[in-house]
Amino acid sequence: MRQIHVDELDFLKCVMIVLMVSFHLVYIGDSYPNAKQVVYTFHMPVFLIISGYLMNVKHTVMDFLRKMWWLTVPYILMEGGYIVMASLLPIREHIDQLEPIVFFDRLLLHPLGPYWYLQVMVVCGLTYFLMFRLQRLSLLSKLILLGLLYAFYAEIGIIALSASFYFLAGITIRQSGVKFLQLFRPSWLAVLPLAWLVTNPANLHSNTIGGIMTVYLVVSFLLAIFPLVGGKVRQGLLFLGRNTLQIFLFSPIFTILCKPLVPMLSFDATGMVFLLASLVLCMSGSLILGWLSDSLHLSPFIFGRKITAW
Repeated sequence: MRQIHVDELDFLKCVMIVLMVSFHLVYIGDSYPNAKQVVYTFHMPVFLIISGYLMNVKHTVMDFLRKMWWLTVPYILMEGGYIVMASLLPIREHIDQLEPIVFFDRLLLHPLGPYWYLQVMVVCGLTYFLMFRLQRLSLLSKLILLGLLYAFYAEIGIIALSASFYFLAGITIRQSGVKFLQLFRPSWLAVLPLAWLVTNPANLHSNTIGGIMTVYLVVSFLLAIFPLVGGKVRQGLLFLGRNTLQIFLFSPIFTILCKPLVPMLSFDATGMVFLLASLVLCMSGSLILGWLSDSLHLSPFIFGRKITAW
């Protein structure tokens, strides 16, 4: 959904999308399982908090439904394609026998790959909009009822509880009138408790107290780094942060295409050459597909607008 850009938020989104792509590369995830577990503790929670914070429900019913529709269409297309490919390719999430009931179960309830994020956005976003149309309820009452509904969705298996509650955290920040950067303060010292937390596997789950603290401390540390990033590097990182949607949607195509690079780059035992080459391929490939979608005038039919933010 289009928003006024805040550089710090775009920087956070850039870091999170790079980490997402990096650890969706099977070779990197298998080579660095501990690092993967640490990253998985915070990278999508940060995205969800930002998404809940930025979602604007002060629209007319038709305008908001239109925005949700243009999240639903790419979700159906990309998740549907991912499910079909999972039945054809020998990937980790391989489906042995794709039947209609399996297809719709995956599409509606148990998405494969990263596209569950869009499902959460649509389900939680629509509920958020409807709840905040109830004028007679206090803000606290709306947030409590919203949390109860999210918990109900989790109970019946529609969305994950932790995902919906990080989204709710973003909503709470916005509705309370506190700016994101007033709550999440930059601090270099955040790295010290962060290093202590991630050494304990019990903290490496986003739905634990340690996981919640990890999310906050990672954001705090990254915000401390941001002022030191300048010039063309900053411009490049912000550009990626403003184009995370197309990277998020299209990068799974390229993570699959990166697999043949593993034996080609096996001379580097660390896997860092493979990681760098794969990131270049995934990022540039995703951006090019976004540009092609715009150039071929397909974007209005898939996203309701141009997808690129050049």
